[in-house]
Amino acid sequence: MTYPIVIYGHSILRKISAEIIKDYPGLNQLIEDLFETMYNSEGMGLAAPQVGKSIRLFVIDGKPVAEDEPSLAEFKKVFINAHITERCGELQPMNEGCLSIPGLREEVMRESHIRIGYYDENWEHHNEVFDGYKARIIQHEYDHTEGILFTDKVSPLRRRLLKGKLTAISKGQFEASYKTILPGQKIK
Repeated sequence: MTYPIVIYGHSILRKISAEIIKDYPGLNQLIEDLFETMYNSEGMGLAAPQVGKSIRLFVIDGKPVAEDEPSLAEFKKVFINAHITERCGELQPMNEGCLSIPGLREEVMRESHIRIGYYDENWEHHNEVFDGYKARIIQHEYDHTEGILFTDKVSPLRRRLLKGKLTAISKGQFEASYKTILPGQKIK
């Protein structure tokens, strides 16, 4: 099943997500649906809050950018109840976008190395270190489970300059090739 994507301005994108238990109802189907929704929307990561579920779950598949970043060719992962325990390394700039903020891209500074604890889809616990592009993708999706959007990480001046564009997006003034849920619309 393909879910619609929740758009900037919707309150669920600002909530800190809840941890889930191993017996979370329909978890395997939800994981499958997140991947399907992500692929349908041409993303490389998708967090549960972006489809209206305020739980600590996100999926990543780096294959779409593997031509430019060969290390991402086999980087497909499920993160359940993830917690970043360490961020270090140089702050690195990179242009980011988000399915929940269609048509907007901005340069964001993120740490180059992270340590993250999480469960995979088989409920095996991992405590891993990631760097470079992998660390960036994980941080972006992880932020969704913390109620943080990439636009929160741009400079205060850029944020002020983006205010009009973000307001327009929250009112549905954007183009997207996927179904969306605007602020104020009910999540099914």
